[in-house]
Amino acid sequence: MPRVRSGHATRRRRKRVLNAAKGYRGARSKLFKVAKQAVIKAGQYAYRDRLARKRDFRALWIIRISAACDARGLSYSHFMGGLKKANVFLNRKMLSEVAIADPPAFDKLVELARAHSTAAA
Repeated sequence: MPRVRSGHATRRRRKRVLNAAKGYRGARSKLFKVAKQAVIKAGQYAYRDRLARKRDFRALWIIRISAACDARGLSYSHFMGGLKKANVFLNRKMLSEVAIADPPAFDKLVELARAHSTAAA
């Protein structure tokens, strides 16, 4: 039985890896062995940073809400606790948007939280 050559499958696999490595510097976009390592590592970074982006945005929203609360004389924790007791279920993303785009509405939320907060200032 003759030996089977893997030309087509190998070429297709290598082409897929080299296409994924387009735009990388130097050998990382030209040589299969190096490009394969670069593509694998890029995938690991992409996965890690998709998770990190969620943490970063949540931290940003909390900073914005905290700054808006401080300007109105209420701490972030008392604000969030007061909203929870008042059964206001707005997520942090929406609260930060309200704080930026609609200050009068945020003032009302602060008053509502202050009324339901245990440590009313």
